[in-house]
Amino acid sequence: MAGSLFRKKSIDKILQDAQNSSEEHGHHGLKKILSVRDLTFLGIAAVVGAGVFSTIGTAAADGGPGISLLFVITAVTCGFSALCYAEFASRVPIAGSAYTYAYVTFGELIAWVIGWALILEYAIGNIVVAISWSSYFNNLLMDVGIHLPGWLVVDPATAEKAFKATTESVASGTAVTPGMQYILDTWNNAPVLFGSRFFVNIPAFVIVVLITMLTYVGIKESKKSANAMVVFKIAVVIFVIVLGAFYVKPNYWTPFMPNGFEGVLKGVSAVFYAYIGFDAISTTAEEAKNPQRDLPRGMIYSLVICTVLYILIALVLTGMVPFSSLRVNDPLAYVFKSVGAEWTSYIVSISAVVATTSVLLVFQLGQPRIWMSMSRDGLLPKAFGKVHKKYHTPYFSTIVTGVLVAICALFMESSRMTDLTSIGTLFAFVLVSGGVLMLPRLENRPAGSFKLPYINGRFIVPIMVAVFLWLFRGRIQEAATHLGTDKLTEVLFLAFVVVAVVMAVFTFLRKLSLIPVLGVLFCSYLLIEIPAISWIWFFVWMAAGLAIYFMYGYKNSNLAKY
Repeated sequence: MAGSLFRKKSIDKILQDAQNSSEEHGHHGLKKILSVRDLTFLGIAAVVGAGVFSTIGTAAADGGPGISLLFVITAVTCGFSALCYAEFASRVPIAGSAYTYAYVTFGELIAWVIGWALILEYAIGNIVVAISWSSYFNNLLMDVGIHLPGWLVVDPATAEKAFKATTESVASGTAVTPGMQYILDTWNNAPVLFGSRFFVNIPAFVIVVLITMLTYVGIKESKKSANAMVVFKIAVVIFVIVLGAFYVKPNYWTPFMPNGFEGVLKGVSAVFYAYIGFDAISTTAEEAKNPQRDLPRGMIYSLVICTVLYILIALVLTGMVPFSSLRVNDPLAYVFKSVGAEWTSYIVSISAVVATTSVLLVFQLGQPRIWMSMSRDGLLPKAFGKVHKKYHTPYFSTIVTGVLVAICALFMESSRMTDLTSIGTLFAFVLVSGGVLMLPRLENRPAGSFKLPYINGRFIVPIMVAVFLWLFRGRIQEAATHLGTDKLTEVLFLAFVVVAVVMAVFTFLRKLSLIPVLGVLFCSYLLIEIPAISWIWFFVWMAAGLAIYFMYGYKNSNLAKY
């Protein structure tokens, strides 16, 4: 059984299955219409969203101006992974992203695990984005004098927590502010259903339904919408950077890392969340005109553009106001209100709505195409692989994705979803980077296709690991001394140390390529910096996925028929 769990699909077999699937639908396959510009725009559409308009504030409050360094570190980490994704995309130009790549290199069980983890990035991640969109949209309506009933724009858990915190503040003698009064009114005016207050996030539900309808209709319409939104939000981000530069006070940048490097690292999850999405381009491989050439370029171009914008935004934000005041949900709008330029906050609010809409669009494109690939392999029912005869989209998967995300967005709380999304994505990045190390040498590449440059890591990796062990020797000694009584975070840290040492030894002995090795190590380190409670929920999620695989996927796999 162990051998069958790790049965692999050859690249030729994957390409043939995709062709057969197209023929089964009467040649009504996916439309190949995406150029390198479209792919770059899709990458930017997915990346520049809730991260830059929301979570960057919390990260800056913890790390101060030094958060700009974390953007560089995260960008380098994503860059290693992007190059590995690009290598796979040039060899396997098929929808499915990391799931398909894992099937080629690690085998079926790991491929299923990756596919299940990617649901955290796309579907679960989109629930968070939809809730963020609802918040921005409601704030925008309030700015123009339109007030929706409070119980229609919030989930039950968030409403209850806000009400309890507010009543405790009032009981302690705190003066009631307009914001606190809004929370109290929202709770008191909510209808009672079966003895409980009823709350539901209608805007989040509606936007998911509308985006699902757009992705159902076709990739061409989705492409045009994404491109238009990207042009607008990039223009606004550049506008914010240029205008904000006039309000920057350099003394706010001192000290650069007020809480030390540990404070900077607290923002790992929030900063990495701001980069999630560039890999979503790989799910559109079968809709790209020249995937082997254009997919790698689209991923790398979008990553570079977003990194430059993020670093500049981080410096402007921390230069306009004291970093400690940035722990707010709308940091870009907040800093301009703080310096007396409130008119700018309206533009930022509109851009935030547009930005999160584009993220929703790209992620709602990505999830159905992963399920489509899994269905082709027999790991999911055939319905998930059906392509619409008129619109040339995986319509059943699109509908299922839309229904799940929309219903969850109605009632689900967004806290901790960010961490889960980051874990699922980083987990995929680790396996994609590791998978490149297992690919055979390719002699005859298509003209113009991407080739991952080989840099011998034989000496570089061991030296880097040795330096890491020396710098963190105190933490390693303390964690090892208290092994068994330590928190899960420290256990994960020791596990990373073991992985790093093993990778260094193998790199020295086998002269492994530097880029994928660093991709594995950098992403693994970011993983262990995510709070332990989120890891527990991740393990629960993985256990549920494995149960589904063994109940359905294992026996229905196409490879089980050979």
